[in-house]
Formats: sequence, structure tokens, C-alpha cells
Amino acid sequence: MTAAAIPLTREQARRLAYRGQRLAGPRPGRGRDDLLALVRQLGCLQLDPISVVARSHLLVLWSRVGRYDQRVLRRLHEEDRALFEYWAHAASLVPTSDLPIHRWTMERGVDGFKITHVRVRDWLAANEPVARDLVARLERDGPLRTQDLRAFALLPWEQGGWSNDASVALLLEVLSHRGRVLVSRREGSTRWWDVAERCLPPDAPTERLDEAEVVRRATLRSVRALGVANAPQIRAHFTRGRYPGLPGVLEGLVADGVLVPARVEGLRGPAYLHANDAATLDELAPARLALLSPFDNLICDRARTQALWDVEFRIEIYVPAAQRRWGYYVLAVLDGDRIVGRIDAAVDTRTRRLVARSVHHEPGARWSRSRTSRVARRFEELARFVGAEGVEDPTGRLRGLEPVT
Repeated sequence: MTAAAIPLTREQARRLAYRGQRLAGPRPGRGRDDLLALVRQLGCLQLDPISVVARSHLLVLWSRVGRYDQRVLRRLHEEDRALFEYWAHAASLVPTSDLPIHRWTMERGVDGFKITHVRVRDWLAANEPVARDLVARLERDGPLRTQDLRAFALLPWEQGGWSNDASVALLLEVLSHRGRVLVSRREGSTRWWDVAERCLPPDAPTERLDEAEVVRRATLRSVRALGVANAPQIRAHFTRGRYPGLPGVLEGLVADGVLVPARVEGLRGPAYLHANDAATLDELAPARLALLSPFDNLICDRARTQALWDVEFRIEIYVPAAQRRWGYYVLAVLDGDRIVGRIDAAVDTRTRRLVARSVHHEPGARWSRSRTSRVARRFEELARFVGAEGVEDPTGRLRGLEPVT
């Protein structure tokens, strides 16, 4: 018998999302175990090289817990090995406890690369002797940087334009995707590579899962993190694009009473939420005030952001400056049940101040004096977190901050 779908308003769907993303209710703790539990709930922290404010994965945690010791997160990755770098919905820090899910991708080879899979496989096969030598070098001398491995001469990726350095970098990426090497640590934008065994703890899970169980676990992780989601949103989250047989898996989870079907106002197709969440709909709360990285887990699915919040959130980093509508690195301002604005922010390398280069109010979102003051205080907290020496608001739209004259 098919379970009846629960009707949900968009407000309820948003509040389920806030709870799933730990953006509502009491703040998570800032200790080692607290941060690890938070990453496990989120599923992954996307890594992005742009750091005009701070690296995105650092901002995602800050948005939820406030100021924390960044060294704790680094130790979780580089010493405890409770986290490792792998491809989730993008290059990410992922919990080692989820290794059985990611191992399935590793063993499938190069699936998930944007470039043609056959071309990657053929190129890797042609360079397999070099790959074995490179892994042997890491076993002997690792961890090493990409530039330390440039002596390995490969057949180029394609005719024309590719240096050997670029080919070595691509080989490391492919070997990482296959789980033969991983990133041991980072120093700024420099990655230090090592064999996978030394980038994982001795007690790393060894469980091997079949495809159906991998998709089942990934689906549950995605739904719990999203709060409520339809099939396209599940596919776009956590292990993005790697949900073969998802319709059957969803049917099975509903039949087992683990997931509950729902109809979300304004959302196409059936949606799903966890049975535990369905039992506590009357406990849902609005979000705390938060400034979100443009790559934050809550808003990284742009179609979902528009469907639930009526906000068209796009990255304009690669848009020519004169054509940008919102700015280069735009933080979403979340308050209560709405995304109420955007701040184009950057740390000025000359003055070491965090600058609000532009401040935009979303249509229909009222910025009272109280809201403006709270956003200004949060912006000041962000400045302290990223080590800036103060704040500037040349727009004058964050009253409470002194405009630059």
C-alpha cells in the first residue's frame, strides 16, 4: 500500500532545510567532536580555491557555529584523518565514516569527470606505467607536492597546449578519484599528495557495499541534510549525479517506513522526508541570522534555491566585472524564513579590512533598523573570524558600520 503524501508549505520545507543544515535552533558546539558531527550531518564541505573572504569550507562551519578554532578542523583532516578530501557534490572534505559510500565511486574508476570517460580511460591506460612509478615514489617519499612530481614524463592529455606539469596534475586528480592517492594536507592553495593508505586512519571502515546499498545510504544522507527533497534535488546533493536506480531506492525506503512522501507547495513531483522529521513538523523553527558562502550546502543547488526561496542565486566570479549584477563573491543573508539580501564582500589586501563592496536587499524583504543592525554585527563577527583588522561599508547600507568617507 502506497503511503499518503504529506502536504507541506514552502515555509515548512524551508524550515526542514534549516534543521537539516543546522541553521535553526541552538548552535552546534565548537569542539572537535561537535565539528565532526556537524560535517557528518552536512555530508561534505565543498573546497574552493577562492578566498577573497575565506575558504568556503571554513565559512560553512562559521555560519553554523560562529567563531571556532580553525586548527581543530585542520587536525580532523591532517592528523586524526577523520575527514579526507574526495569528490562529493564537488571537491570536498568528507567524513571518513562515509568511506564505504565513496569507495564505490573509487572502484568505478573515472566516472564523474566532466571530460569524456573513454578518453580518460584510454589516456590513463597509456600512462599506467608512469602512474605506477608515481605512486611508488609517493610510497617511498610522500607526501609530495605536484611540482615535486613534474619529472614524471607522461603522454600528453591531448595534442597541443598541455605541458607535462599539467599532465601530472591531471594524473594526480584521476588517481585521487580512483582512491590510489589522496591529499595529505594543504598549505594555502598547495596540495601535498600521498598514497591513500596514509591519508586514512588505521581503523578506516573496510566495508564493501553493492550499488543498491550505496545509493540507499547516499539517498538517506542527502534527504537528512536537505530536510525534504524531490528526486532531482537528491541527485544534485551529497554524491552529486551518482544515484543509479534512485526511483526504486526511494520506493523501497518508503515501503520500509524510513522515508515519507510529501507534496511541497510549488515543487514539481513527489518529495521525500525522513520519518523522524515527519513526526516533528510542529517543532520546526526559523533560521538564525546567517551569512552564507556562495557555495554553502543550503544554496549550492541553484534551482532548489529559486524554487524554495524565490531567489535567483548565481555565481558571478567568472562574469566580466562590468556585467555583474550582484558582485564577485556574494554572501547570502539568511534571516528567519527568507534569504533577505546579499553582500559582496572581500578582505582588502592593503588595509586588511573586510569590505562590504555592495549590499542588496531582496525584493519584498524589509530591512528594519533592527535587522540592519544585526546583519552589521554579524558582518563584524565575520571580520574577526577571518582575521581582518576592521570593517568598511562604502555603501552605507549597513547602518551601525561607519561608512567610508
